[in-house]
Amino acid sequence: MDIKRTVLWVIFFMSAVMLYDNWQRDHGRQSMFFPSATQTQTATTGAKPESGAPANASDLPSATTAGATPAAPATSAQPAEAAAQLVHFRTDVYDGVIDTRGGTLTKLSLVKEASGNEPNQYMTLFDHTGDHTYLARTGLLGGDFPNHTDVFTPVSGPRELTGDANSFQISFESPVRGGVKVTKTYTFTRGSYVIGVDWKVQNTGTAAVSPTLYMELVRDSEPVETPRFSHTFIGPAVYSNEHHFQKMTFSDIDKNKADFVNQVDNGWIAMVQHYFATAWIPQQGVKRNIYVEKFDNALYRVGLKQPLGTIAPGATTNVEARLFAGPSEERMLEGVAPGLELVKDYGWVTIIAKPLFWLLEKIHSYVGNWGWSIVLLTVLIKAVFFPLSAASYKSMARMKEITPRMQALRERFKSDPQKMNAALMELYKTEKVNPFGGCLPVVIQIPVFISLYWVLLSSVEMRGAPWILWIHDLSQQDPFFILPVLMAVSMFLQTRLNPTPPDPVQAKMMMFMPIAFSVMFFFFPAGLVLYYVVNNVLSIAQQYYITRMMGKANKQAKAS
Repeated sequence: MDIKRTVLWVIFFMSAVMLYDNWQRDHGRQSMFFPSATQTQTATTGAKPESGAPANASDLPSATTAGATPAAPATSAQPAEAAAQLVHFRTDVYDGVIDTRGGTLTKLSLVKEASGNEPNQYMTLFDHTGDHTYLARTGLLGGDFPNHTDVFTPVSGPRELTGDANSFQISFESPVRGGVKVTKTYTFTRGSYVIGVDWKVQNTGTAAVSPTLYMELVRDSEPVETPRFSHTFIGPAVYSNEHHFQKMTFSDIDKNKADFVNQVDNGWIAMVQHYFATAWIPQQGVKRNIYVEKFDNALYRVGLKQPLGTIAPGATTNVEARLFAGPSEERMLEGVAPGLELVKDYGWVTIIAKPLFWLLEKIHSYVGNWGWSIVLLTVLIKAVFFPLSAASYKSMARMKEITPRMQALRERFKSDPQKMNAALMELYKTEKVNPFGGCLPVVIQIPVFISLYWVLLSSVEMRGAPWILWIHDLSQQDPFFILPVLMAVSMFLQTRLNPTPPDPVQAKMMMFMPIAFSVMFFFFPAGLVLYYVVNNVLSIAQQYYITRMMGKANKQAKAS
């Protein structure tokens, strides 16, 4: 059996399958290899909220309320409520809207000012339109208490950062329901993607109450900006010290396969998408119940319920939490809450990807340009793997030298495959050539190159980052397709440097593969294509140099 031919066919088949799988995921279909993004845990599966908590579509208020979301328990006739209004606010990093219905954060856009050649970056996270719903909302459970369906009254005060002010607050007061009044206050700080949220729960009645505060993130499953042929995670996530990072796809939730811890006194809950995330971070050391589910047919939510204990008549309880809403910048996330940096999802290559990103950051701190940082990191990785690559190229060069003799043996024993394989193995042994010698060093390097792929795909730092001339955003495809064309040319040159397969069909297949692979690079982010182009150019130079040196050595040996 021709071992090399078999290996090449296996590589081609696996590549074709992976391309098809990427196409499936790009079109919203289920992956063949990664049907569930959840991590197996010992926690209870798909825990539903307790009695009186938001549970299912039958408990929802009218779809015209903010996002058609969980309702409070049914009550007797209520006084006519005031009309809801929208309160606009602005900071140096946010431009948003708070709906007085529930004091709900219904629109939040991230504003990144232009610097140098970088374009303005404007990204809307929370939003509530006819086509898209993404909300951060809260309320009380356990009685006829104020919740996200009640119309709050805004308290007068600043609505944006002015002058040298470092922060400002916006407060909302609920109507009294069940003898309870809630004052909800947002605190916005200059330069920060963390919003402080404070609830003052006052018992104005004559009997003690025991309310439960819920905080949740609600959204639909609409796709977000992501490169074509590239799958990035979108969905809820739960973090705890005991079970660490647990993420769930919307498909998992649909099938009731979402695994997550449902009772903790630490951690956070989040909604994750490409480049960005939102997370409720409650006080640590306080017990809470976690719930994740689909409701109202089209919406998903991840939330927590925190019992507030018994509040005596005339008493007030204060609760504090933080709401993160911003880009998944790894270093910034590490400083916000333990484990929050995991929302920047590298998948199964995290153990390699995190050190690579650290190194990329270090290089960027010196050169100040992410494009050149990618180039230098690729050069550094190639230098580290130079001995392995050299061994691979030397093996391929030896294979190329004995190719005429291999073809002669195939012609000689073409009617007897067993004798042909025996003769080939004898040739390998005599010439001290390992048919797998060119493959094994490459296989060892694959995890590193896959990890770097995920680093570049997942890093929001590439968004809006220019390189040179026509590349103004490394997270977008090359507008003139120059890098993808260079990628195709470099793959073709690499193919020409490799030994020519003796089988004509196999030879044509090897010539076709660069074209097939290059197609998807036309849609990849420019930063990813830049990495592959630099890697290929360095590989070509190294392979050409080694092959040339071996040729000279062989000539000198024959001359002597």
